[in-house]
Amino acid sequence: MNVLVAGANGTTGRLVLKELQKAGHEARALIRNKEQAHDMKELGATPVIGDLEGDLSEAVKGSDAIIFAAGSGSKTGPDKTVAVDRDGAIALIEEAEKQQISRFVMLSSMGVDQPENGPEGLQHYLEMKAEADERLESSRLHYTIVRPGALTNEAGTGKIKAGVKIGRGSVTREDVASVLVKAMELEHTNHKIFEMLNGEQNIDDALKAL
Repeated sequence: MNVLVAGANGTTGRLVLKELQKAGHEARALIRNKEQAHDMKELGATPVIGDLEGDLSEAVKGSDAIIFAAGSGSKTGPDKTVAVDRDGAIALIEEAEKQQISRFVMLSSMGVDQPENGPEGLQHYLEMKAEADERLESSRLHYTIVRPGALTNEAGTGKIKAGVKIGRGSVTREDVASVLVKAMELEHTNHKIFEMLNGEQNIDDALKAL
């Protein structure tokens, strides 16, 4: 499949590009700055210049699927969280609807179902992610929403725990990237929302059991 990755230059996004290449897909990396193009090519992806805060029609054109792995980051203010995590995601969802690109995988977060219970510094972020998730859930797209626990930069284990409510914990970014790509490939994960942590099940088995 020809897959557009939003947030391709981020830590998790780069891992998604690697997973797409390993799985034999054509990865298209959505980036704002031309300076990032070389790195995207090194990761086996085709750079696509576009901005989640701008017109996305050309960037989306020709895609078979979209993986949204973008995030405003902890160093930005609430306005950027609104612009990227909510409005940027919604803009990409709506452009996918317009262009009839039906497969959309969203990287979300544990805690978005109850933002008010999250840590004080994360509540606004969780609220914005929740609104983006709600828009995707109400869309005409074949969506999958993945809600990982705390992300770590350790090597992936290939083993996870996945389900609707599975408690708290952590998960490696590598395993999250692998799940995003595998979930995109599986018809079984269409119209499903699930949490994930590192666990005891192989990723394939965990996803098939959802």
